[in-house]
Amino acid sequence: MSYELTIEPLGRSIEVEDGQTILDAALRAGIYLPHACGQGYCATCKVCITDGEVDHQNSSNFALMDYEREEGKALACCATLEADTVIEVEMEIDEDARDIPVKDFHGTVSRIENLTPTIKGIWLKLNEALDFQAGQYVNFNLPNDMGHRAFSLANSPSTGDEIELNIRIVPGGAGTTWIHNELKVGDAVTVSGPYGRFFVHKSANVPSLFMAGGSGLSSPRSMILDLLEQNSELPITLVYGARNQGELYYHQEFVELAARHANFTYVPALNDEPADSGWSGFRGFVHEAAKAHFDNDFRGNKAYLCGPPVMIEACITTLMQGRLFERDIYTEKFFSAADAQQVRSPLFKRV
Repeated sequence: MSYELTIEPLGRSIEVEDGQTILDAALRAGIYLPHACGQGYCATCKVCITDGEVDHQNSSNFALMDYEREEGKALACCATLEADTVIEVEMEIDEDARDIPVKDFHGTVSRIENLTPTIKGIWLKLNEALDFQAGQYVNFNLPNDMGHRAFSLANSPSTGDEIELNIRIVPGGAGTTWIHNELKVGDAVTVSGPYGRFFVHKSANVPSLFMAGGSGLSSPRSMILDLLEQNSELPITLVYGARNQGELYYHQEFVELAARHANFTYVPALNDEPADSGWSGFRGFVHEAAKAHFDNDFRGNKAYLCGPPVMIEACITTLMQGRLFERDIYTEKFFSAADAQQVRSPLFKRV
């Protein structure tokens, strides 16, 4: 059984299978709906039901209040249709965005590499090339009813037939623990994608500043490789932070890229490196390194931030103090239930 979903103000109608969420159906039809966590926590995907009926499924009462349900609101990532339905969605049109239909991909683990003591590089050879914009992510399906986990693509879109995921083990996390301890080369896997609205706004034709921490390097690496492959001549700066040299991965690659490309600058920053190690680079946090490198003046850039929420908040504050404002700052941040209930800066709304 299926139902018809009409999406306004687009005027598009699509078929939605019984039990399929509004968000999944739209993304698989190549229609982007604003969303973030995909788990009913963050309320980014809230839509208005103007006609029809939905089942709210496991929508969080925190993200969707009872009075909102009575007013006809729903979370697209959770709601399923119980009749032909019409929804209204608030969305911004972005000329740099590509609406690529989400698909399921089968693949085989072709390589596993220890990038740091806590981050593994996982390479997956897919049954067909994954078309994506640099900066997007995939959902990695896990066994034993563990569901899926979202991981950013670390490779350039030009190598979409073999994708790379950089996966940090989360203490106590069942999914990443299984990947680190159980996944082997040759194993069959499935992923779906591409997802996300994190990409370079190339039409702006301005310098790009990437600020990343930990395994948050994945998306910026993909975006930087894509820009350099396309022979971008605009300035590109990567400020990447880790605790120490052991956690600083792809360091040599970026050093070599900076040597080959005059428009690319690499600024590594370590915040817990032993004083006697001989490290000659910046000592401190990502936002501090960026502030020092740009002399606290970020005007004229587009900034792309990817990393832990605390790092992102610190970077946003620093960028805005350095006269770069919301319209020029873009972030990638995966939400958990705990993250969604934290109060975020009232000065910054885009996630």
